[in-house]
Amino acid sequence: MLWFVVRCLIFLFQALKPSVKVYAAEPLNADDCYKSKLRGELTPNPYPPENIADGVKSSIGLNTWPIIRDLVDDVFTVTEDEIKYATQLVWERMKLLIEPTAGVGVAAVLSRNFEAVAPEVKNICIVLSGGNVDLTSLSWVKQAERPAP
Repeated sequence: MLWFVVRCLIFLFQALKPSVKVYAAEPLNADDCYKSKLRGELTPNPYPPENIADGVKSSIGLNTWPIIRDLVDDVFTVTEDEIKYATQLVWERMKLLIEPTAGVGVAAVLSRNFEAVAPEVKNICIVLSGGNVDLTSLSWVKQAERPAP
């Protein structure tokens, strides 16, 4: 059902302003969306990936692939350290409790890759999701440092 909501949002944004670009992001070690977009065909992860963004551990499927193929302009991948840093940054600066999965989008926008691809972009919308965070299980919080450029 989420894929339907995403598709509707993309259609709405692009109907209101056709110049809107839609970017996706995912962890580097769970990059089935990136690989699928690059190859032009659905390319699932060969095995369940290990990453802190548990909301994107499963591969994209038959319902989501056509949306990504047809409506997403580019896909960015981010490292675990970038996800940790972005998630903690949102917690500390925005005072929002997001899941690391939402930190993936933030990490992508903060990345050098995004800066290189879209330097002229001034207005950005990032979908932040989740509050299902067990803070006691987050051993990485004290280790989060800004990744080197």
